[in-house]
Amino acid sequence: MTSSIVDLSIVSPGIAQVTLQDTEHKNTFTQNFIDGLQNAFQKIAEDDTIKTVILTGYDSYFACGGTQESLLHIQKRNIKFTDTDLYSLALKCPVPVIAAMQGHAIGGGFALGMFADLIIFSKESIYTANFMQYGFTPGMGATFVLPKKLGPSIGIEMLLTANRYYGGDLLKRGITYPVLPRSEVLPYALRLAKSLAQKPRKSLVTLKSHLVSEYREELPSYIDKEAAMHEVTFHLPEVKTLIESLYGKTVDSM
Repeated sequence: MTSSIVDLSIVSPGIAQVTLQDTEHKNTFTQNFIDGLQNAFQKIAEDDTIKTVILTGYDSYFACGGTQESLLHIQKRNIKFTDTDLYSLALKCPVPVIAAMQGHAIGGGFALGMFADLIIFSKESIYTANFMQYGFTPGMGATFVLPKKLGPSIGIEMLLTANRYYGGDLLKRGITYPVLPRSEVLPYALRLAKSLAQKPRKSLVTLKSHLVSEYREELPSYIDKEAAMHEVTFHLPEVKTLIESLYGKTVDSM
């Protein structure tokens, strides 16, 4: 499957690469982006020759979360973030997913990558759970996955402050994931993928299912709690003002 926004290709025997490349919208969650990403993972799940997946972006962007339009629709109660399940695509994928986050990962886009099994950061890129920048509490499973994967100290700080963190800064803070120059992220991911592809697919699927079983069991309750918090916070008048006045500044100032 190839599209102008989400490209699914077999880059080596047993290795699929999903490249997020909506250059017009900087990999924000437009409907075409959502459809392309869901279709890609559906095809991966149906293909028993695939042993592992690399999820990556283009140039300096990995994924940048909800569009301004979609955030305003949530604020107006027209939709909910739970209407579309992007956040758990990597978690539900039967084979291991490697998030090669070579570029900026913002809000829901950051959560999307953090649900992968193996994660690689870029020193030059910005990572932020910027939900509270707009005055509403985090969604997309961020309150679950960030403290779990990054540890409570950094994870909770990111959620509360909505601050921006360069990958190099996170490395100094002691995160346990590889943090590499941007040009080295995808080659490193491919080396990991080739190592995985040497294993039997059945063994990879079985082991991943065991390793993520608690995450799969616990996540739905966190999603319910995030949705309940949204009912309290997302519809505040100041949230609409902040979305209209601040949206895009995190990305445009990079």
